[in-house]
Amino acid sequence: MKKIVFIIILTILNGKFAYSDAIKIIDGDTLWIGNHKIRFSGIDAPELKQICFKNGEEILCGILAKKALKKKIGNNIPKCISEGQDKYKRILAECFVNGKSLSRFLVRNGYAFAFRKYSKKFIKDEDYAKKNKLGLWSMKFIYPWEFRKL
Repeated sequence: MKKIVFIIILTILNGKFAYSDAIKIIDGDTLWIGNHKIRFSGIDAPELKQICFKNGEEILCGILAKKALKKKIGNNIPKCISEGQDKYKRILAECFVNGKSLSRFLVRNGYAFAFRKYSKKFIKDEDYAKKNKLGLWSMKFIYPWEFRKL
């Protein structure tokens, strides 16, 4: 299958363009760039309403993942490599900021999981996060795919 690289090119008119007009982070593995809804392929991040527990404290782990993604992207517009579409008509893609994979960052730092059902690409990154108790691996959680079943 041919992979398509797409980069959203923004035109700044009269200096009135705002970053927030170009990108909207939905959660830890989904975002809008322009009018393109993109779901990161090969990973699964917690749902926004998903709760994890650390030292008896409830933590909104989906919000934690979203904030980590937002901080990593900063004021950059990600460059994405499309891998097709999912059943919800979202573009499945791996996206990069400054040449670094956002998916790899999220999984390696424990904010998302390797979605083994669909890809083996990020398993070593997940193993690293788990071994080092990073992000969600320092908490009690259920996997996002199990949470969605509930």
